[in-house]
Amino acid sequence: MTATTMPTAPGVGDLAQAPRRPKGRFSAARTARYAILLFSVLIVLIPVYVLLVTSFKGPGDATPTRAWALPQLWIADNWITAWDTLSPAIGRTLQMVIPASIISAFLGSMNGFVLSRWSFRGANVVFTLILFGMFIPYQAVMIPLNQIVLDIGLPNGVPTLILLHVIYGIPITTLIFRNYYESVPHELIEAARMDGAGMLRTYAWVVLPISIPSFVVVLIWQFTSAWNDFLFAVFFSTPNTGPVTVALNNLANGAQLQNYGVSMAGALFASLPTLLVYIILGKYFVGGLMSGSVKG
Repeated sequence: MTATTMPTAPGVGDLAQAPRRPKGRFSAARTARYAILLFSVLIVLIPVYVLLVTSFKGPGDATPTRAWALPQLWIADNWITAWDTLSPAIGRTLQMVIPASIISAFLGSMNGFVLSRWSFRGANVVFTLILFGMFIPYQAVMIPLNQIVLDIGLPNGVPTLILLHVIYGIPITTLIFRNYYESVPHELIEAARMDGAGMLRTYAWVVLPISIPSFVVVLIWQFTSAWNDFLFAVFFSTPNTGPVTVALNNLANGAQLQNYGVSMAGALFASLPTLLVYIILGKYFVGGLMSGSVKG
């Protein structure tokens, strides 16, 4: 009787003989990706570098020929002058963008909920008409819009700009919230209905508490859009009632034209709030966008 050898399952011995890939070794594809990313970062940061170094240069030092050079003498007077000039406009801009962002976010949330979970006959037509407002060039409606504002009697400046940013923010906020609410499980809404909750109660007690990711996305979007707006600000405000974009334009084209350092410091002041918003809330912005792309 011959002895039979039992087949052995591949195990530790076979794995030990497998060639191991040395740790810390970069493949060519991975190295190329990092090189492309590094190059892209450098391209983006080049204007920031020029802005920053120029903001510390004096009038004779801030010239196009020395745009890449470090300041011969580092001075902070440019920042003081820019702040004294722009600080009132920055305050007015905060008074404008905060209520405009919050109001448009809540209106878009209610629109998105009704159009996605409390649909009615013609809901798709209404949604299409709302989205149509995103594709109308602002320049094409400035004259009739100006006449409407005059007929309403709103004063130029912050009140008018709040109204305009709320109205023109409704299409994009409705789109974002509708896509997000489409991912909410139907069972959650049906359970609220079975408990006797109406549309407003379902929205307030069931839907609104789970809408934080989309609210973060919408608030960041509306904040930056309203803060960086220049067209509405030029048409519906004055230098004494306008936001920071108007004040920055006047700073660059006024008596400080030859002092590039003041203009660069002003540009950094004007862009700092939106930059801080993206630095602090950037990960929530991406997470909120992705949350509406996965069905629940």
